[in-house]
Amino acid sequence: MSNSYSFSFHKATAFLLVFIFSSNFFVFAQARKTTNAQTASGGTKQTAQKCSGAWTGNVNYTRTQTMTDSKTVKRVSNRGEDKRNWEMRYNYKASVAVLESPERNGSNTGKARIEHNFSSIEKTTAREENSCDRGKTFRVMFGDFQTKTETTANATGAEANVSVGVNADGTYAVSIGVPQIKGKTTGSQTSSFSGQCVPKEGKNLSMPAAETTVDGNSLTSDGTHRVNPSDPNRLSGSYSKTWQNVTETISWNLEKCGAPLRITDLQFEDMKYPNWNDWQEISEQKGTIDGNLVKIKAKILNTSGETKYADVRFKETYKGDKWDGAKPDAPLKDDVLSVRVEANSEEAVELVWDSSGYAWFDDGRPRLVQRVKAELEENSKKIDETTKNLKVAPKPLVLVHGLWSNWRAWEAWQNILTTSHSYDWKAFPVGEKSEHGVMNTGGAFLSTDKTNSIGENSWELEKYVEYAQKDRNAWHVDLVAHSMGGLISRYYISQVMKNNSEDGRPRVSHLIMLGTPNMGSPCADVMNVAFEMLGKNVEAVRQLRQDQVANFNTVNKLRKGVKFSALAGNPLPTMCKNVVWNDGVVSVPSAKWTIADTAESKSIHTDLTGTGDFSAFVKPRLAIGPKGNHNPEAPEASQFSNQTGANETNQFASYFINASYRQPVATENAAGENAFKPDFAKAVKLAPKQTVEIEIPVEQANNFGLTFMADAEISATLFNEKGETVGKNLTKTPAANNLFRSIFVDQNLTGGTWKLKLENASDRELEAILATWKDAVK
Repeated sequence: MSNSYSFSFHKATAFLLVFIFSSNFFVFAQARKTTNAQTASGGTKQTAQKCSGAWTGNVNYTRTQTMTDSKTVKRVSNRGEDKRNWEMRYNYKASVAVLESPERNGSNTGKARIEHNFSSIEKTTAREENSCDRGKTFRVMFGDFQTKTETTANATGAEANVSVGVNADGTYAVSIGVPQIKGKTTGSQTSSFSGQCVPKEGKNLSMPAAETTVDGNSLTSDGTHRVNPSDPNRLSGSYSKTWQNVTETISWNLEKCGAPLRITDLQFEDMKYPNWNDWQEISEQKGTIDGNLVKIKAKILNTSGETKYADVRFKETYKGDKWDGAKPDAPLKDDVLSVRVEANSEEAVELVWDSSGYAWFDDGRPRLVQRVKAELEENSKKIDETTKNLKVAPKPLVLVHGLWSNWRAWEAWQNILTTSHSYDWKAFPVGEKSEHGVMNTGGAFLSTDKTNSIGENSWELEKYVEYAQKDRNAWHVDLVAHSMGGLISRYYISQVMKNNSEDGRPRVSHLIMLGTPNMGSPCADVMNVAFEMLGKNVEAVRQLRQDQVANFNTVNKLRKGVKFSALAGNPLPTMCKNVVWNDGVVSVPSAKWTIADTAESKSIHTDLTGTGDFSAFVKPRLAIGPKGNHNPEAPEASQFSNQTGANETNQFASYFINASYRQPVATENAAGENAFKPDFAKAVKLAPKQTVEIEIPVEQANNFGLTFMADAEISATLFNEKGETVGKNLTKTPAANNLFRSIFVDQNLTGGTWKLKLENASDRELEAILATWKDAVK
């Protein structure tokens, strides 16, 4: 395959220089100095005698820009394409300590800490079908190329211009200007190839760091902020403007005639997923996500002429909370942070805090806001404090549907989550945004279309988890899975999920399974053979056979610290070939499997995703407050091996037998030869509003059962050889919504010909697939 993508360091460097140093890229504003005549208090003689009237405190400036471009271009050969993705990110931060100017005339000066990061990354994937044997056969050939340029710069103590202008009507403006700083530019280019007729070696090139200059920035607020008449010596606020994908923000916390040592700012930062240690400021509106690490930063200003020593404590305070307002403040961590602040300078102290559980109170109530207090002590005496709110939202909830289903099975869950906490508890049903991943678990009910394997669906789940994490900036998520979705989730966790993140916790904190056939379903055994007898291949049902899931369990053991919980439905006493409590699809033992945290519900299989089971089972396992256990689950011994030994196989077998639940021989042909082969199978199509009667052969047996799969609009009534009704499964009843609908006759039978009446109550043509069995295990 020809290399259609050429590398050029000159182009990358030229682009960077034009982007960084263009005079049109930055906007400058003339900084103004404030005199006594411009003070908020009107410049009275009394105020002038107390202090010079200079504003001191902290001003923060940020400038961000993100640009992306994606395109796909067909190759000239028309047998392939080039996919190009480009992303540019620009982040500039300046934290300015606002001090009184040396002239002591009421004007200001500033000392800035500046961080600058710019990156441009272009990735291209070239794909082409080509032949190595003159067109006899074709293969897919790939080429991957990346060009990256990056400029970084940092400065401490840089001189900055700060001015505050207060008007006679009480409005004021704040202006900041920060200087040029020195930085470094680096670049790299990589390429890799696969599938070529002659193996082609990729290249890795890097450009050594080159010194560069990063221009300064300036911004002035719009002058619409007003002085608070009840506290004219304090100014706080923020101002933002956005233009051409550029967002500039200035925020300030200033005081006139303030204490020489005080807290000027309290900030929260979290890391931008998936870039560990890429800290970003948390906006008050968006907040952070439960389980994220949060960096709490307090800025301490010393306007005196001597070095000061102080201690800082970070606490959570309940003051203002209508439920717990009387509770005393509690330390976020036991650490006391000591700080040395030189004369006329500012220092920051930082605490990295684990937010796990802070979306909830310990009694399960939603916690809509976290109040964080910073206290400043000098000589063991508190001299200043400040409190700021931090919103902590619950982890995103990724919802995994089951057999013959799609994302709409969870359509009501966003409302459920909003009611249970707030709109910040987000539901991510896999497939709702198809561009981020779609699972295929069988399409429409009774469809024989191609179905993804459990493994293939797990990779779609992987994409959706990644989407949820990026969308919410969440380092951890929770999974709730229904039916086969639990097997898909288990495969994902065991085989696909990346290792624990740098904080030592898995990406998925908790997997909650609702009616998952963790040991398969005997009805899948019966109906799979029935489909085969009728010449139908329904892969979705085959994957739930007991022998298939037994093989699945020998491989997919690893839980990687994820907590597992399972809910089993138990409204029905019998199912295909077994007298065992079940939900119509999955038996209680199969749903519980080897999971320690389990419960049972009276819901049938399709109702396990309802609000009742959410409130009783799902929410209590997710709404865990700060004092709850947020550590990864300790692995069991069986998780360390991917091979099942004889003892473990016997353990599985005894588990089934103790539950009156027989495990079939785990072979590919077992379902066609074992005791789950139905005695009779038939496919019946019913016209709209049609009623049909089918003769059912019944042999001598201890008991008899009939299982059928049909739309909920079909009713079934079973009559014995005397014409007596022996069982019903009617439309508009809960049983009609099950995938596997059964009628069980628990009595000794002498044999004969029975009749099954099927009634189609709909205006559509519908199909029913039925199978009969006998001698269910008790």
